Order: sequence, then structure tokens, then C-alpha cells
Amino acid sequence: MSWLERLRQGLVIPAHPLCLTPERRFDEARQRALTRYYLDSGAGGLAVGVHTTQFAIRDPEHNLLEPVLRAAAEEARGSGAVLVAGICGQTAQALREAEMARSLGYHCGLVSLSAMKGASIDRLVAHIAEIGRVIPVFGFYLQPAVGGRVLPFAFWRRVAELGCLVAIKIAPFNRYQTIDVVRAVAESGRAREIALYTGNDDNIVADLLTPFHFHGVTLRICGGLLGQWAVGTRSAVSLLRRVHERQNPALLLSLGAQLTDLNGALFDAANGFRGCIAGIHEVLVRQGRMATRACLDPAEDLSPGQLEEIDRVMAAYPHLLE
Repeated sequence: MSWLERLRQGLVIPAHPLCLTPERRFDEARQRALTRYYLDSGAGGLAVGVHTTQFAIRDPEHNLLEPVLRAAAEEARGSGAVLVAGICGQTAQALREAEMARSLGYHCGLVSLSAMKGASIDRLVAHIAEIGRVIPVFGFYLQPAVGGRVLPFAFWRRVAELGCLVAIKIAPFNRYQTIDVVRAVAESGRAREIALYTGNDDNIVADLLTPFHFHGVTLRICGGLLGQWAVGTRSAVSLLRRVHERQNPALLLSLGAQLTDLNGALFDAANGFRGCIAGIHEVLVRQGRMATRACLDPAEDLSPGQLEEIDRVMAAYPHLLE
């Protein structure tokens, strides 16, 4: 089975965090071990160089994009995992990153439009088309609270017609905007070609269970590319299997509410998601998979009260953290 066929079937794709030493240097040994944990847990793919990996890896003072992408690609070699590379910046930078990802063996690029907040729809569509000439594109609706921009139905309708678009991560944390994306794909005539993935960490299970009907076309969100699934990956694989088998939807929705509560603490929803990356790190530190919850930015850490919330949800939902 090709990587594209596997992607369309629906996979657990963790958004890969960045392992650092207490001195905030790249901890390559732990980084590679964390990749192996995801693969051993049954993840069908890896997303690297994305928001959860910290966009600052691209900054000249860190210069970590290539080493981080390379480490994951080398550990995943031969596993069959679908490799998704984060691609950022204006078009010139994005093309360089796409070339790098392709040279390292990545299958597609998750394109962030955060650097193009003032660009027109025409410019955004042209940007994605240019990247698509280098590497297949995984579209990305990133919530504005963590750096994204509102992307209207008209944008998604046009992007869905691009042959280079193979999937979309829907992560606006907003029901109306989620439906904009799904309806656009339904109307494009490419519903069977574009894999829909939830990035709505606050609504994972409901996204996966919902059949969306538009103009005689039925679509489903087939998998997740999620920061939430950077922890509890084995549990996530089990959950997605049960969703695909349509096991007891009421019970699955109940688990979904628990997962949302867990995510609220980890992602620091109460404080506008300021501690979201540090929250993921904190769980991985407790599980022995990271040495420190430190981020590249010394000012980026847990919010006041977030640690206690993490204590609460880890005690309440151990079955979601395996």
C-alpha cells in the first residue's frame, strides 16, 4: 500500500515535540527515542517541524530544522510511517524548506500560513501551488490563538481544486470554520482524493465520529494530526481503531469528553494556550521521555495553576496516557 493510500485510510499522526537538555540544547538521543516511542505505539505517521516542535527551530540562533527533520526520518526509515514536514514562511523560505523535506524523504509538507496574515486569497493559493510543485501539500487551518489566521470557505474551495493537495489538517478549534473546510472539499469533487484530519484537539472524537453530508457527498475525518497525540499515543491508536470500527459511539463520545478535559489542562486553554507546548513536555518528562519541559524560549513555560490542572487530569485519565 502506498503512503497516500495509508494516509487516506486514516492514521494517528503525533505532532512531534522537541527534546532539549536542561541547558536548552538539542537532546538528539532523547529526540530519537521519542520518535521510536511513537512508532512502537503504532502511530501511522509523524509530523515534524510543526507548531508542537516549536517554530523557533528555524531561527538562526538555533538552526535546528534540518537536524530535527533528519533525526525523525532516519528513525522512521523502513517503518512505513507517513512523514509530514512542517513548512513555514513566505514563499522563498517555504520552497527551501519543502526542498529540504523532500531530500530527507518526507512524503508531504504541512503548510503554515502564519507568515502571510495580510496576503490575499489569490496570493495564498499561488503560494500553496508553488510549494506543491516541490512536495505534496498537507493543508493546515491553524487556530488564530496560536498564530494562525482566519481562512474562509472561498480559500478552501480553491485550494481543494489543486492536484498537489493530498490532505488537510483542520485545527481552527471552531465548528463553523471546521465545516467551511469539509464543505469546500465536498464541493470540489475531490472528496475521495483529499484526506481530512482533525487538529481540533478540543473535539477529537466528535470530529472522527461525525459523517458530514453536503450536496449528496458524505465525508469523514479519517484520522488526527495532533499535539494531543504527542502523549498517550498507544491510547490514541486504540481509540482511532475503535472509531473506525464504529464501536459504541456513546462510549466513544464519553471518552472524547475526557480527552477534551485532559487537553484543556495540557494545552492551557484557560490562559489562551500560552502553556500548550510546555504542558505536553511536562507529561513526557513525567513519563521519562524528556529530560526537561524547557522550551527554546526561556519565557515559554506553564501558566500559573496549569501544573495543578495537569496533576488532576493525569490522575483522572491514566487510560488516555498510555
